[in-house]
Amino acid sequence: MEFCATPAEHGERLDRFLAAQLAGMSRSRVKILIEDGAVTCDNLRAATPSTAVRAGSIYRIAIPPALPATPQGQSIPFPILFEDADLIVLDKPAGLVVHPAPGNLDGTLVNALIAHCGDELIGIGGERRPGIVHRLDKDTSGVMVVAKTELAHHALSEAFAARNLERHYLALCWGSPQPESGSIEAAIGRDPRERKRMAVVARGGRAALTHYTTVRKFGLGATLIECRLATGRTHQIRVHLAHTGHPVVGDPVYLRRRPAAAAQVAEPARAALLDFPRQALHAASLGFVHPRSGATLRFKTPLPADFAALVDLLTNS
Repeated sequence: MEFCATPAEHGERLDRFLAAQLAGMSRSRVKILIEDGAVTCDNLRAATPSTAVRAGSIYRIAIPPALPATPQGQSIPFPILFEDADLIVLDKPAGLVVHPAPGNLDGTLVNALIAHCGDELIGIGGERRPGIVHRLDKDTSGVMVVAKTELAHHALSEAFAARNLERHYLALCWGSPQPESGSIEAAIGRDPRERKRMAVVARGGRAALTHYTTVRKFGLGATLIECRLATGRTHQIRVHLAHTGHPVVGDPVYLRRRPAAAAQVAEPARAALLDFPRQALHAASLGFVHPRSGATLRFKTPLPADFAALVDLLTNS
């Protein structure tokens, strides 16, 4: 691709100038291409990303085709809430791993997205893959947004890092949190006794803040709460609720013993709560600014069938 710098662009950084011409490509990707020798100025190799643009000069950039994604596409159905050329918003089912990792090398959401999007994935970081900007645990359901272009990936990553978006979760926890609405502020880091778990720690952790509001109380035995994250630490809601003595129902990691609150629940609801096979946590809503149009988008999803059935049983007990 070829561009001629105008007098108004004279003196601008080369990477910034090219990123402005190339809709959908991030400045970081442009930097890599410059450093790889893919950019010339008046037929001479461009020096560095910070080189000043000269008015009247002809800049050429050779963009290599995106490499095939390392994970392979697999036909795995998932509910789509919204999709355009830049991004896709979906309702992730519980039980679906987001990204390939040891123990889950395929059958993941990334595999499903690669198959679904096909040639619409024009490449992120030089590879034809979806841009995962946030994750949900395997057994957490709910709204996710995934980037399909570098422009969307960069903008959404910045929005998540700055918490410049709306994100609410619904959690069914044991007991009755007091006060009914409030905040949990406690640093989170690796559990010093079990490195695969996270924990509230006194030293070496990262600041973490969770705001919560009671949605519905089921006596003293269980409570449906809405959580809003002011920070985004690994397992934050699960760790914070367990730390306050109100772990998420069904949590296989942070609920290690029969909770005392179970005695406050009558059968058959008690058995259903104790036997729930996953953490009762759902990403219920997500709102963000579209990286290209600037429009504010908001999405809500209902509780999945198993979670909703548990709430109904508690309501009618």
